[in-house]
Amino acid sequence: MTEPDYTDADVDGALAAELTTPTTRPTGRSITGGVDPTTRAGGDPMPGGRPVNWYTLDDDDAADAWGALRPWVEWFTTRYDISLMIVPDCWWKHPGLVDELAALHTAFVASFDDSDTGYGPIGWHERLALALPRLRNHYAGGCSNGHRPHRPRSWNTVTDEQEWDAWTTRSHAHPATRPAGDGPTRKDTP
Repeated sequence: MTEPDYTDADVDGALAAELTTPTTRPTGRSITGGVDPTTRAGGDPMPGGRPVNWYTLDDDDAADAWGALRPWVEWFTTRYDISLMIVPDCWWKHPGLVDELAALHTAFVASFDDSDTGYGPIGWHERLALALPRLRNHYAGGCSNGHRPHRPRSWNTVTDEQEWDAWTTRSHAHPATRPAGDGPTRKDTP
């Protein structure tokens, strides 16, 4: 058997070059192989879309988030013939719908990313089937005769703080439901 005329270093170098050399996808998008041998992270940005955390979204980023979501919602509701009883024209004024639609949008972008291996579209449609009942639950058709403002639940005046403090000093576990030997009971402690 003859010795190969290459070394392990040659193989490593060839692999590193292949993984980092820009290539062009059929879409015309130029990419690298996705690996930077000097770091643990790939050379390309994260595939798909970035989720929007509406709870922490600040005013500086709001226009970009809404600007990406609106055209997609308009396309989505038209393409999939989503009823006004599920997603009304005033969808953006209904926080639960916004969260669901934004999550669907992020999943859609990730599922149809160039880096997807082919299972993304079917996965997105599976997620859509799971999301449609949630969309129905977030909006019950109350705006069919014009927008009815969303009345968010408020905790400002409903909790009696003294009652809360008294309640939270006890476990409220029924002694019969405790597993045997689960520590001392109140009777056992001074």
